Formats: sequence, C-alpha cells, structure tokens
Amino acid sequence: MALTARVRTRDGWAVSHAVVTLTDAHGAQTLRAEADTEGVVRDGSALAPGSYTVIVTAVGYAPVAASAIVTASGHAEVGTVTLARQGGEELLPPGPWTVDPAHSTVGAVAQHLGISSVRGRFTEFAGTVEIAAGDVARSRVDAVIAAASIDTGNRVRDEHLRSEDFLFVEKYPEITYRSHGLTPAGADRWTVHGELTMRGLVRPVDLSLSHLGTGADPWGGTRAAFRATAELRREDFAMNYNQIVQAGIAAIGTTLRVELDVQAVRGTELPAA
Repeated sequence: MALTARVRTRDGWAVSHAVVTLTDAHGAQTLRAEADTEGVVRDGSALAPGSYTVIVTAVGYAPVAASAIVTASGHAEVGTVTLARQGGEELLPPGPWTVDPAHSTVGAVAQHLGISSVRGRFTEFAGTVEIAAGDVARSRVDAVIAAASIDTGNRVRDEHLRSEDFLFVEKYPEITYRSHGLTPAGADRWTVHGELTMRGLVRPVDLSLSHLGTGADPWGGTRAAFRATAELRREDFAMNYNQIVQAGIAAIGTTLRVELDVQAVRGTELPAA
C-alpha cells in the first residue's frame, strides 16, 4: 500500500466518511482516497519519494493538514488523524442505537400542595436513536411509552393517573416522542426538537440533552449514557383536573418536569444479558 491512515474523532470513533488528499511540493493533487467503514484509508497508487501535504476532511468536522514523507519504497504511513467536530460538539458515532430499558429511567416530577414534589416513573418503554453521518443535526430519536405503566409508589394515586382525568390509558395506551432535529447547546449538550403525543394530542416539546459518556460494556457492546429534561404544561394535553384544598392552593401543580436517564446500546439489538 502506498498510503495508509486511520481517521478518528477525539473520542476514538471511526470517521467513515473522511477523505484524505495528498498534494506534492508544488501544490498539485497526487492522491485522493476515502475511508472505509472503520475509518481506515488504504490506497495503492504509485507515489514518487518526497515531501507531501496530507489534508483530511469530513463533513461536519474541521479539516486537518499535516506533512508526510514518501519513502524510497513509495510508501507513506500517515498514522492516526484526529478530527474535531466543527464547532467543538461531539455526540456519538453514526448509525443506530437502541435504548436499554433495564438501565434507563423515564421519570416525571409534579408539585404537590405547593410545598413538595411527587415523583413517578414509567416502567415500560422502548426507544431508538439514529445518529446521522456527517450532519449530526439530522439525527433522530423515537420513543414509545406504555401509559399504564405509571408508578408513583401509591396504588390509589396510580389508578387515578391512569383514568380519564389524566393519562386516559384505556383510550390512549401509548405516549410517543419523535424528534425532527438537534441543535448544539454547548460542549456535550444538545437541544432535541420533537413532538410528543399524549392523550391523542400532539405538541412540540424540546428536550435538553446531555451526553454523559460512551464506553464498552460487559457484554461486548458499546453503550452511551444521556440525561434529558423537559417541562410540560398539563393543560396542553387536556389534563385539567385539579382540586383546590385551602386558601386557593391547588393539590397538583400546572407543570410537569420530565427527567430521563438513558443508556443506549450501539446497534439494533440489546444484549441477551
């Protein structure tokens, strides 16, 4: 091979859509090669010995230039080239990711009596994440929650929440969220733009998303951790039930804070463990 190189993100992920270009001392292009799915560039074109400039580019990343020496054997070993996301934001390597419900929590917090909070969670849900190659802003999130799986630790309260006053699970058994874009909000932080469907009503809801980290898991896979929050108004989803207790104080607050702690596994299937 005349030229070999590996293109990676700052987190060590392969940049499969990278392009490596070589120019000679006169600025003439002598080689152009694309990375494979593992971010590796291999090209067998004949190269004359001498000094060259290596330029590595990829959509969504800042270009990198370096020097390379082609030896008498006609070989140039560029090594590993690290690309930084344009603007500095990193997310995940592209492709499908699957939410792991066993290691994730979908929770909500409501104000009670104006002085404390009641916490609940949904115990049955599924979700997928598709990280777009090149332009991470085109990435997608899809999730579905079984409305009847609400659990606040109180059976009577849970039954009321499942009733027509609130989730109306008999008529609307699922809560869904589908995103249509992301925008960066800082290092490792993003705003997810999407639509939440609940009680048959569709409303725009933005999630404030933080990427907590990515790494190998004990089952031979790769997983990423996220935390996301959003605030909903009950009246937007026709959940207008309330009870005034005393001095005008409502039993339940008008807003609901959604708190998501999510682990996603790279690929379309979860580990058997």
